[in-house]
Amino acid sequence: MLDKLKLAPVVPVFYHADASYAQEILSACYAGGLRFFEFTNRGKDALDVFSSLAAFARLHCPELSLGIGTIYAAETAALFIEAGAQFVVQPVCSSEVGELCSRHGVSWIPGAFTPQEIWNAWQSGASLVKLFPGNLLSPDYIRALRGPMPDIPFMVTGGVEPDVQSVKAWLDAGAQAVGIGSQLFKGDYSSNFEALVQRIAALKNELVHT
Repeated sequence: MLDKLKLAPVVPVFYHADASYAQEILSACYAGGLRFFEFTNRGKDALDVFSSLAAFARLHCPELSLGIGTIYAAETAALFIEAGAQFVVQPVCSSEVGELCSRHGVSWIPGAFTPQEIWNAWQSGASLVKLFPGNLLSPDYIRALRGPMPDIPFMVTGGVEPDVQSVKAWLDAGAQAVGIGSQLFKGDYSSNFEALVQRIAALKNELVHT
């Protein structure tokens, strides 16, 4: 997972209740060069939409890792893993979710904020620790953590702007990836998904070549 993130360290964080629209967004992210996509469990139809995304990705996005976010309980995680989730993201750290992911060979990305929470998540088997909410932190926070915690991989989510300066500031400080939600999808792309493809491709290419 970490090797793959080096090539495309931006993880889109997205939810929409319309499956066809969600498929278009996922396809645009993939065409733009991203290889991870976090769909969030934030609506009553989330499981149905996610299932359709998983089927779509298997056919059209063979290199994509599709994950589910906003997970609190192991029972919920199990439903999405059965539907095809390849990684599970939490805003908090629930050890039972981590144990379930381990049994199924699925990457687990729990949320943490303080050094103690980060350490507990890592010791519990996290593949990557999600620093959240990122808008209350700064790249200097990661630099400070890197002294006592040099080997824990971080993904920062919340408050990251979809531009090379913002993303690179986090990566240069020591984060392995950033999760970007609504800021990445601002605007109506329903009649021009190619514009989103170009926006994402430009960001990804700038990150790779700077």
